[in-house]
Amino acid sequence: MRGSGRRLLAAVIGGTLVLAGCSGGGDGDNSPSRPASADLANKSAPHQPVPRGKGSKVPDDFNGDGARDLVLDALAHRGQGDDPGIGVVYGSRRGGLVPGARQLLTARANGARTKGELPAAFESEASCDLDEDGFTDLLVSTDPPYDGQGQPPVPLQLLFGSPTGLTGKAVKLQVPARARLGNDWADQPVCGDFDGDGAHDLVLHASGAHLTYLRGPFTRKGSPHAAGKPITAPGNDLATGAPAVDVNGDGYDDLVVREEGRASKGSLVLGGPKGPTRTGVLFPASTAVAFGAFGRGKGTDAALAAPGGIALRYDVPGAARGALAVRNATVYAGDLDGDGRSELVVGGGGPGEVWVYRGRATGLAANATATLVPSRGREGAVQVLKVADFDGDRRADLVVRTAWGQGRDRVEVYPGRAGAEGPVSREPGVTFSTEGFD
Repeated sequence: MRGSGRRLLAAVIGGTLVLAGCSGGGDGDNSPSRPASADLANKSAPHQPVPRGKGSKVPDDFNGDGARDLVLDALAHRGQGDDPGIGVVYGSRRGGLVPGARQLLTARANGARTKGELPAAFESEASCDLDEDGFTDLLVSTDPPYDGQGQPPVPLQLLFGSPTGLTGKAVKLQVPARARLGNDWADQPVCGDFDGDGAHDLVLHASGAHLTYLRGPFTRKGSPHAAGKPITAPGNDLATGAPAVDVNGDGYDDLVVREEGRASKGSLVLGGPKGPTRTGVLFPASTAVAFGAFGRGKGTDAALAAPGGIALRYDVPGAARGALAVRNATVYAGDLDGDGRSELVVGGGGPGEVWVYRGRATGLAANATATLVPSRGREGAVQVLKVADFDGDRRADLVVRTAWGQGRDRVEVYPGRAGAEGPVSREPGVTFSTEGFD
């Protein structure tokens, strides 16, 4: 199976970029230097070349240089009626994101045409190395032209990674007719190794309570290695937004499928030699789910966010349970302090705040261990973008975006840290805006 069974799933993105100054390095590794915290004061970041890579197994490493990259699906945008596109900020092996090494992906520049028309929407959906070349690929959702008659086109397109990152035109994901059902859009992609053969697969929504299972690896034309008939599923909605995770440690990735509705009951669908064909443990109603190693046992734990609070399930499919009285929140998981246990990151708990609950041997702390108030957080909408290790210190970092006013925003990266001071720094290590992203 590709990757560790302890991977964390979080269910639930022409001007200058306002941020720290970034200067090129001089050690010959082609990695841009990380901006020093003292430089984060209203300076513009000149463009830097995307460092060339040779391939890696690091997640979200589109240029294969061994450093994780950040996809930004939400960009500051002052225009009306058009999609600003998808931003990518590349990482550096020297430690962290380098906003000067950036690119903008748009339907006009990168989209594939359907019936001669470019898509109006271009939004990131999932990422994994689908063609096994050592460079992460990006799945993009579009809106191909459709007259409402018969089976609609597949709205998903693939941008392949390369030594210079995500470049060129996308190709349409090929979903064989035998793997489709009814007249629903083939969407909601989830990446994972569901059959344990080491290649990344894709699971999509088919129609009604059915899944489309596409076995990897995929060709550069977007075709899967194999695909069979749609699989019966315990619901219509897939928990998307991150790669799947091997919850029960059997060597096959699993995924969460919910019944139709914003806050609905869900089920863990278990992978196996034939893919995700078995229904496992049932979960309470939720809007988002995060898997991690929060404590109490050696297995994978789950945090399920719902309008009424956060339900905890320890050592899934064990019976140990808990709850956090945080309403209408979003949940993410990652080991911020490097102690082997995951922290739970909660967005929306307080106005303009992000709460962090520390993982312990006895389970998650009952109260937030750290509260972050991002810059301008009291004035705008705060969104957790990612919890992952961007600086290579084996501790997850917390990426938060605050948007306010007319097309203004700020993205801040808070480094994870060890010790008694808390699992995450209260000051960002990298700060930038996506205004005028180019």
